[in-house]
Amino acid sequence: MRAAGAVAALAAALTSWCGEAVAYRPFDGTDAAVAETGEIEVELGPVEYLRQGAERALLAPDLRINYGFIAGWEAALEGKLTHGLTAGIPGTSLVESQALLKGVLREGTLQEKPGASIATEFGILLPGINDQHGTGAVLNGIVSHRWDWGTVHLNAQIELTRQQHADYFLDTIVEGPHDWPVRPVAEFFYESDVSLFRTGSALLGAIWQVQDNIAVDFGLRGARINGQTAGEIRAA
Repeated sequence: MRAAGAVAALAAALTSWCGEAVAYRPFDGTDAAVAETGEIEVELGPVEYLRQGAERALLAPDLRINYGFIAGWEAALEGKLTHGLTAGIPGTSLVESQALLKGVLREGTLQEKPGASIATEFGILLPGINDQHGTGAVLNGIVSHRWDWGTVHLNAQIELTRQQHADYFLDTIVEGPHDWPVRPVAEFFYESDVSLFRTGSALLGAIWQVQDNIAVDFGLRGARINGQTAGEIRAA
């Protein structure tokens, strides 16, 4: 629990300090945009609820920190502290830890230029604490395009999991008009670890753009994992 308090305090400090605190939440996929050079972005889910079959857990916090280190590129570090509420999930664990680089390969409508924005994201899956031992690697291709009626982001990702299995992830995010103060959002993805599981997921939610550099989001996610239902409440 001491680790949870430390991470939450760090997130709060960074949010108050950094010049850009835009979150690209509540999605599993991402967009073809990066933090501006020299700026830090914090994506923080203070408390989230996860149900999978008979198991229950709180994610507190779910944190990602992005830093724009050169033009068109950012470095990111992320992870989740999971607090099990039932016997099948360890009491407190650090999971889904990753160290990533993301770069814009083609500037487009997300950078206020013509055509689609294209980016790549890749990096290392880090070992967890009390769960998810081992390391892996991930490579993602991202295409985004913005129209007057909304924005679409497509992700195609391959991964070598911490258990050294192949995994692939296909994702579509649809947002409402970008100039609306509160825009509806949806996400649909399919993921398969060829040795362990298959997941189909749908998320519905909204993003409230409070200021240019502050966004608040809420999402309800439902999924089927190997025929078992799962649900999640996400907010930041």
